[in-house]
Amino acid sequence: MRVRRRERTPAPANRLPVLSRSIALAGLLALWPGAPASAQETSAAVAAYAGADRAERLVAGAKREGTIAIYTSAAVADMAVLTAAFEQKYGVKVSVWRASSEQIVQRSLTEARGGRFNADLFETGGAALEALHREKLLQQLRLPSGADLNPAAVTAHGEWTGTRFNLFVAGYNTSLVKPQELPKRYDDLLDPKWKGRLGIEADDSDWFGAVVSQLGEERGLKLFRGIVAANGISVRKGHTLIANLIASGEVPLALTTYSYRVEQLKKRGAPIDWVAIPPVIARFEGAGVARQAPHPNAAILFFEFALTAGQELLRKRDILTATDKMTAVPGGIPVVFMDAARNLDESQKWSKYYRDIVISQMR
Repeated sequence: MRVRRRERTPAPANRLPVLSRSIALAGLLALWPGAPASAQETSAAVAAYAGADRAERLVAGAKREGTIAIYTSAAVADMAVLTAAFEQKYGVKVSVWRASSEQIVQRSLTEARGGRFNADLFETGGAALEALHREKLLQQLRLPSGADLNPAAVTAHGEWTGTRFNLFVAGYNTSLVKPQELPKRYDDLLDPKWKGRLGIEADDSDWFGAVVSQLGEERGLKLFRGIVAANGISVRKGHTLIANLIASGEVPLALTTYSYRVEQLKKRGAPIDWVAIPPVIARFEGAGVARQAPHPNAAILFFEFALTAGQELLRKRDILTATDKMTAVPGGIPVVFMDAARNLDESQKWSKYYRDIVISQMR
């Protein structure tokens, strides 16, 4: 029996295959005002939508997602203030994984290479965020309406934005260090009276690089070698720890404390204060939304919350925020903001110098 072959009618030249048309239609619907948000919305689609009902759609989408996962290096208590307020306002549960900025980058890269994308938003140091940007793990975002930010908080590529910054100051115990003893410049720390009285944080090689660069590399390296050789320096891990050790008197004066931690302890009655030694260095910490965020609406909503209502919450904790236009500290000493991209490019160089000059010579 002869089987007659059924001939296909050729599709018109301008007709997309059914699957391609479905994908294109889904993409258009995701951006169409009033269209129900898809469970497969992407960070790019959510970020691109600019309709008049954008804010309502963002909140509705975040509530539908119901949760957000944040990778952060912020202090637990500081981040808790933001997450609690966000949960209360929007009813979206926040899951936080806290680690160092280096660990955040390592984990994020490992997950991405394995095809796993668990984080919705990263909140950490500028150099770490810059590394995530270069690995194409962040989504470009517009700044929220009304955000009036310090220019140093804004990146040219728009994939992360500074939310707060740490001002590096010398913290000291007011019971152990007299006002007239306080150093006015780093050269003063060569004085033998500082022998056995100095401390520093273990991971502040970026601060070290910024200070030495401002002083002049040759002079700066020689100066710090001299300080360590003459008087020694106690190396401690963690800025919260080192501030507490100043307050307890174990470290009379530490070169790299965060001003806000000193202010927090001072308000509780601890015998602690700070002095600015030029050059005064500041480093932005920021937030970036994951390009493959599982919960893109919640991620972008939290990003915008951190840059608007969240700024006042942080300020109440004595944290210097992205809306703070600080250019100088008391005494008129100018503030030098680190360049995150430069920090990343030069991290190996300054880590080696810091390790060789400070860490390996610790006393």
